[in-house]
Amino acid sequence: MELVLLTALGVGGATVFGSVIGFLFKKQSHKFSDIVLSFAAGVMLAAAVLGLILPSLDYGGEFGIAITIIGIFAGALCLNLIDKVVPHLHKMVGNDIESHNNANLSKVLLFVTAIAIHNLPEGIAAGVGFGAGDDSQALLIAGGIALQNIPEGMVIIGPMLAAGVSPKKTFLCAALTGVVEIVGCLLGYFAVSLATAILPFALSFAGGTMLYVISDEMIPETHAHGSERGATYALLVGFCVMLLSDVLLG
Repeated sequence: MELVLLTALGVGGATVFGSVIGFLFKKQSHKFSDIVLSFAAGVMLAAAVLGLILPSLDYGGEFGIAITIIGIFAGALCLNLIDKVVPHLHKMVGNDIESHNNANLSKVLLFVTAIAIHNLPEGIAAGVGFGAGDDSQALLIAGGIALQNIPEGMVIIGPMLAAGVSPKKTFLCAALTGVVEIVGCLLGYFAVSLATAILPFALSFAGGTMLYVISDEMIPETHAHGSERGATYALLVGFCVMLLSDVLLG
C-alpha cells in the first residue's frame, strides 16, 4: 500500500512539476507544444497497450479477447459520455481555447473540469495496474503516465493565463489536476483489490479511456498547426521510449 501511495503522489506531482516548467516558458510556440504533446501521446499509447490491454488478455482466460474488447469500448464510451454531458473547456495547445456547454460556470471551474476528465482515467489506470499484483508492470504504467504528465502540465499553463486566469489560480488548478490523479490511482487500486474478478475488464476499460484521449484530443490537437510530420515522429519516439523501458524492466 505504501508503494501505491508513493506512486500516486508521484503521478500527480508530475503534472504540478510540468506546470512549474510551464510558468518558466509561458510563450510556447505551437510547434513546441505539438512536439511535446505528441511525445506524451506516444508514451501514453505504449502504456495503454503494453501495461493495460495486453495484460487484460492474459488475465481474461478463455474469454479474454471478448472481455478486453468490451472493456476498451466501454472505457471509450464512458469518457465520450462524460465529455458530452459535463460542462467544460476543451484543452487546446498554444493559446487557443475551444468551449463546450460553458453555461454560467467560471472559466477556472471549466478548466479544472476539462483537465479532470482527462486525468482521472489516467490515475485509475495506474491504480488498476497495482491491483493486478505485478508491481514492475504497474510501475511501468505509472512511470509512463507521469512522464507524459510533465509536458502536459507544461502546455496547459499558457492557455489558462491567456484566458485571464491569474497565476495563483492557474497553479492551484494544476495542483488540483494532480490531486485528481492521486484519487483516481487509489480508486483503481482498491476497486481491483476488492474484486479481482473484474481485473481483466478494469485493465481494458482503463486502456480504452487512454486510447480515447489519445485519438480524440491529443493527436488532433498536435496535428492542427502545420507540425504534423514532427508530431508523428515525436509520438513514435515516445512509444519507443516506453517499449524500451518495458524490455529493460521486463
